[in-house]
Amino acid sequence: MLSYGVAADATDDYVRIGESTAIESLRRFVSAVVEVFGEEYLRSPNEDDIARLLAIGDSRGFPGMLGSIDCMHWKWKNCPSAWQGMYTGHVHEPTIILEAVADKDLWIWHAFFGMPGSHNDINVLHRSSLFARLAEGEAPNVNYTINNNDYTMGYYLADGIYPSWATFVKTIPEPQGNKKKYFAIAQEACRKDVERAFGVLQARFAIVRGPARFWDEDTLGLIMRACIIMHNMIVEDERDDEHDIIYEGVGEKVNLSHEGTPELEEFIQNYKNIKDKEIHTQLQADIIEHLWQHHPDLYK
Repeated sequence: MLSYGVAADATDDYVRIGESTAIESLRRFVSAVVEVFGEEYLRSPNEDDIARLLAIGDSRGFPGMLGSIDCMHWKWKNCPSAWQGMYTGHVHEPTIILEAVADKDLWIWHAFFGMPGSHNDINVLHRSSLFARLAEGEAPNVNYTINNNDYTMGYYLADGIYPSWATFVKTIPEPQGNKKKYFAIAQEACRKDVERAFGVLQARFAIVRGPARFWDEDTLGLIMRACIIMHNMIVEDERDDEHDIIYEGVGEKVNLSHEGTPELEEFIQNYKNIKDKEIHTQLQADIIEHLWQHHPDLYK
């Protein structure tokens, strides 16, 4: 059912169990996968992970890049009639949205699932926990320099609908001049990582490619998270460590503490820094110059 996306009543002749037993077995399996492996394979990047992501981003001409972000819609065939208006958006069918962040290896570092399909990427972003740790001061430090300017927050490559925040680098819709044209090509090439991750996830687990046949949203959430966990397991198993980028260790992994909370003023200031449009504009200009000076032939 996970791999081929077949209905529960189509498996009874093959596995010799009833439809209700197949459904209950699937529920228990995905629940166990999330409970046992979720802490490791759905984790946020720790210091070692971030050092590796920064090294990969730097080699591709984007110092400070932590991955690319986008949303995917999963059609919900058996959406209750009373909810169909809320879950129907531009796809013209009830859908549930998955917001994800992926890197070059297609490892999915962030997965926020469950928003109705009538929302757009901005609405989903405002409700997700993508920047919660950063605003609370619990995220590992990210320090890098581009074009002699120092930055203290990593960023994600995003498409044009996302807001102009300091934590996003977007393409230029109609670039003028060779530098901006080259930046647009490079940004759009790297941003495809998350779209490739969606395609590979759907190819490996056809259940998330076809319409969802379950009735409750909790089960759909468990299925999606379990598929992402197993996808990350495959990525980890197939990763070529011998030819991987070498980076220097930056200390022990971060152990989060929920005892202390930042002061309200610090919390508000962190959110202002995340949403700073001036830093967004300056960061984009620095990356344009950096790509042109240090990676002129990488994307030609």
